[in-house]
Parts: sequence; structure tokens; C-alpha cells
Amino acid sequence: MATFRDPEFWVAIAFVIAFAFLVWKASPVIMRMLDSRAARIKTDLEEAAKLRNDARRTLAEFQQRQRDALKEAEGIIAQAKLEAERVAQAAERDLAAALERRQQQAVEKISLAEAKALAEVRNQAVDVAIAAVRRILADDLTAARKNTLIDEAIADLSKRLN
Repeated sequence: MATFRDPEFWVAIAFVIAFAFLVWKASPVIMRMLDSRAARIKTDLEEAAKLRNDARRTLAEFQQRQRDALKEAEGIIAQAKLEAERVAQAAERDLAAALERRQQQAVEKISLAEAKALAEVRNQAVDVAIAAVRRILADDLTAARKNTLIDEAIADLSKRLN
């Protein structure tokens, strides 16, 4: 029993008793602290899961909006292509109609110019013929024959005026 007389033994016993007393008194406090920390961690994890679900939902909404926007953009592009094609066809028809009108105007101007030129040629021909007849008549007609032609023309004039 020499060990009971050894001071180191009693220090060890005192240490074990003090440690047991400390564990017995401090364990509820430590357990409460650990429980509260576990509860806080659990709350944080639940909140993180909720935020993750919200983020997934928001991401899905944005992806759906993006798909909808792409579909809408494709529809707008298709509509714009149709509209551009329609406008091009209308412009082509308008151009053809304008060319047709211009061609018709050119034909009318040419016809008018031809008629004017033909009238000028006739007038010139008549003037030349009249001048030639005057010269021939002036050279070849006698005074008696001139008087007879004038009288016939005067008599014939009343028939033509009626």
C-alpha cells in the first residue's frame, strides 16, 4: 500500500475527481452550446437549401424567358422577311408600272412629234406647191384666162361654204 502514501497518487486521484466533477457540471452547458450550434447549422443549411431552390426556380424562369424571347425574335425575323419580300414585290410591281407609264409617255411623245413633223412637212409641201403654182400661173396665164379662173373660184366658193 505504498501507493496510497505516494503524493502523486493522490494528485492523480484529485485530478480524476476534479475532471469528473468538471465534466459532470460542464457537460450540460457544453451540450446546450453544441445543441444550439447544431440547431443554428441546421437552420443555416435549411436556409441555404431554400435559397438554392429559389435560385434554381429563378434560373428556370430566366431560361424559359430566354427561350420565349428567342422564339419571339425568330417570329419577328420571319415576319420581317415576309414583309421585306412583300415590299420588294410591291416595289417591283410599282417599278414595272412606272416603266410602262414612261414607255407609254415616250410613245405618245414620239407620236405627237411625228404628227407635228408630218404637219410641218405638209405645210412646207403646200407652201412649195402654192409658190410653184403661182410662178407657173404667173408665167403661163394670160389676163383673160386669169379673170376666168378668178370668176370660177368665186362662184365655186359659195358652194363650198354651204
